[in-house]
Amino acid sequence: MTNKGDLTAERREYLAQPLRRGDLIKDPVAQFAKWMDDALEVSPDDATSMTLATASKDGMPAARIVLLKHFDEQGFAWYTDYRSQKGDDLSANPQAEIMFYWYGLERQVRIRGQVEKLSLEQGKQYFNARPLGSRLSAAASCQSHPVESREALEQAVQNLADRYPEGDIPHPPEWGGYILRPTRFEFWQGRESRLHDRFQFNLVDQEWQIERLQP
Repeated sequence: MTNKGDLTAERREYLAQPLRRGDLIKDPVAQFAKWMDDALEVSPDDATSMTLATASKDGMPAARIVLLKHFDEQGFAWYTDYRSQKGDDLSANPQAEIMFYWYGLERQVRIRGQVEKLSLEQGKQYFNARPLGSRLSAAASCQSHPVESREALEQAVQNLADRYPEGDIPHPPEWGGYILRPTRFEFWQGRESRLHDRFQFNLVDQEWQIERLQP
């Protein structure tokens, strides 16, 4: 009898070009920017999607997809409701890892570090730049918390829209941004016969040290 949950025969071959140490930019943020540009060219719809992994104060992990909104030498930023599960996790344990997987390029990037809240002004600025529907949904919802029904959620959004017919939704103080300040990067390039190329950047005494990892 065939087990419908048996996926052991499902596999694919990775046939991308190699990633050599000499190809790497010594600054991992610049290397990430180069790969992000490639991803935006190949698949712009999903290039900024990243898995955000956090852990509670008890060590229970949680992961979800969020969108990278901006990055530079200071860190990698996203926005959310501070009352969400990720917000609770980061309040108790302000460390996280983000991961990007770009299917068309057979590439993966992992970035680990400490997480801090962005300023209230940064959160307000980005909130006000969002489309009206997104602002209404964010302000009317307490992310990750139970709700009685879809109808109740939609009614809360409609009530808020009725209160602000001009669309000038106030920025909720519990909604804002986080920035991950990296201490480790890993760049992964899929290769044939599972001999993938992996390079890790570790921040040691304010300098990035590079090492190749076995696949």
